[in-house]
Amino acid sequence: MTAVPRAREARIVVGVDGSESSLHALRWAASFAAVFGAQLEVVISWEYPMTYGWAAIAPDWDPQREMANVLEDAVSATFGDQRPPGMQLRVLEGGAAKVLLDVSAGAMMLVVGSRGHGGFTGLLLGSVSANVAEHSSCPVFVVHGDELAPVPAT
Repeated sequence: MTAVPRAREARIVVGVDGSESSLHALRWAASFAAVFGAQLEVVISWEYPMTYGWAAIAPDWDPQREMANVLEDAVSATFGDQRPPGMQLRVLEGGAAKVLLDVSAGAMMLVVGSRGHGGFTGLLLGSVSANVAEHSSCPVFVVHGDELAPVPAT
């Protein structure tokens, strides 16, 4: 018996780290989601900075909450009060490339900026964009420069 390929889900996944490049990626992803009638899934990831050791981490540091704030700020800066309907925000622990590859499995498309900075050096999107472009199971759109996403016709 031959396996039937799984249909792509009507979902556009975008990686955000708070950088200007990731905000451009978010705009493009929202435009694609509108054109394809897909759900927009906005993802930010975090991981403990092992290079500094546990002693360097403040005892009250809450990376989940901090990254949720970065994500919320990015979405607000991009859309204001006009958020795409059905948009989902996800804050996940793990390396950015692995998290994006896992979340985008079965998606129509993964969108990332060509380089970012985020709150931590471990969240650079330059290496992440290359990694996901090479290993993704779905199409990857890497946003370069600051060209604005087209506004979908209504």
